[in-house]
Amino acid sequence: MITDVHAHLLLPALHAEVERRVPDLVAEAADLERRRNGVESLQVSGAMVGARIPKLTDVGARLAAMDAQGVDRQWVSVSPNHFYPWAPEGLAVWVALETNRLIAAHAALAPDRLTGLGVVPLQHPERIVECLDDAILGRGLAGVEISSFAGDVELSDERLEPFWARAAELGAVVFLHPFGCSLDERLDRFYLSNTVGQPTENAVALSHLIFAGVLDRHPGLKIVAAHGGGYLPFAIGRSDRAWHVRPEAQRCRHAPSTYLRKLWFDTVVHDPVAIRHLVEVAGASQVVLGSDFPFDMGLDDPVALVRGAGLPAEFTERILAGNAEALLESRVSA
Repeated sequence: MITDVHAHLLLPALHAEVERRVPDLVAEAADLERRRNGVESLQVSGAMVGARIPKLTDVGARLAAMDAQGVDRQWVSVSPNHFYPWAPEGLAVWVALETNRLIAAHAALAPDRLTGLGVVPLQHPERIVECLDDAILGRGLAGVEISSFAGDVELSDERLEPFWARAAELGAVVFLHPFGCSLDERLDRFYLSNTVGQPTENAVALSHLIFAGVLDRHPGLKIVAAHGGGYLPFAIGRSDRAWHVRPEAQRCRHAPSTYLRKLWFDTVVHDPVAIRHLVEVAGASQVVLGSDFPFDMGLDDPVALVRGAGLPAEFTERILAGNAEALLESRVSA
């Protein structure tokens, strides 16, 4: 089955409840988004999302769009605005559990075509494992979606060790999808908050995982990076150089480039040359079809991009279907 691992769901009722509970915190978060994105981009994004509400909320519209794209299955994850990385502990846990419930309910409307990914409260490491268990064991989801950081929690944070261990034990997919960029106002024009910010955040987050030795300690992790892993796979030689010459960069056992073959990368790179490069540096087994459905920065015809990348037929079919199927084979079922 041709599988798109990067497709989103919007939860308006959940957001309305969050806003009802903590209106001041929602207003503060909205102000941060204005500073990070700029008013012009927020206005354009608002109209864009508004026009796509049916695809983001209605399973019938989703399935029709999948048919038009030639996609048999989607892994459905929430739009990253539902991460709420600023939420206090009680609210953050409620959001995670409710999101997991709603994702599972949406996927259950078309179980032969939709696979759900839940969320965890990344900013509260001590509560993550219970929310991961809820997603996988409680709701039957295939994994969870996380951001590149949340508050003071980077992916190299020692407090996340129980989460990585449990994710590996459950065979859960961890879908890395940034929300926001810490460069803030430097990216507040020309839509740099997305075009530069997202690839930057992917590269930073993956570098934290690699250099901190997370992948050494938890070799069974199944981490899928959105947006082709951002800039990291395309500048990995610089990371290798640092590992060779800088003692503080030698906390991983091997050169950083070797870990690209222990990660998975989606095809939301908008360029067939970039897809071929991902195959070269990570291997054909580590690339999976993604679209960023249904946002405007996604791929309108994700299958055609992969088929037109000039790869051997065997590689193409693995990217379109086989690799995603293999990622789910060893997961623990509810």
